[in-house]
Amino acid sequence: MNGFSQWKSFELSVKGDTINCLDFLGKKQGRWVNRVESLRGESGFEEQGVYVGDKKEGTWQTFSLMGDALAIENYKWGNKHGRCMYFTLFGHPIREESWKAVNPDDPYESVPVYDLIDPTKVKEWIVVKLDGFTLKHGTWKYFDSDYGTVIKTEKYYLDKLTVAPINEISVDSLETKADSIPKKSLLKPQSVLDYEKKKSGKKVEKSKGDL
Repeated sequence: MNGFSQWKSFELSVKGDTINCLDFLGKKQGRWVNRVESLRGESGFEEQGVYVGDKKEGTWQTFSLMGDALAIENYKWGNKHGRCMYFTLFGHPIREESWKAVNPDDPYESVPVYDLIDPTKVKEWIVVKLDGFTLKHGTWKYFDSDYGTVIKTEKYYLDKLTVAPINEISVDSLETKADSIPKKSLLKPQSVLDYEKKKSGKKVEKSKGDL
């Protein structure tokens, strides 16, 4: 049986790989490349990653239409989950975000209640219902776009700004580390490193990996 018969529609990448698949229910599945053209002064972009049942899953990358890396985001259940990084056109970090996606089938979470006398001691655990699809959770960092230094840091616990020790609320401690971005890729994407090596002023051609 032809493997393409399972798809309502699909496209082929320049390497001949099957991408942008729609199943017979009209849902996006597998690897996709979404392209948004510039419109009314808004810059266009291209993003690539994986859909599972019409929802984004895992790591997604966003590029300018000239091939500059703009963002690395992580998704779960179609919502942001884990670390997300955003860059200038020159590859300098702008912002690092930390999110926790809420399981739509089980929107409950056990949270600690800390002792008033000793705030490092957990007094008890309670179960709460999480409102929303994704919550700010963990450390958020804001960078000087020229020098790459951190100019502001915020810490969140289930969408609430907090002063709790970050080791108590780090997203890295949740479920699996597979959703987080390797530290190397948080510094600068490879496409940006290649870009900086070009002294002639030419733009680097974007690599689509396996696409």
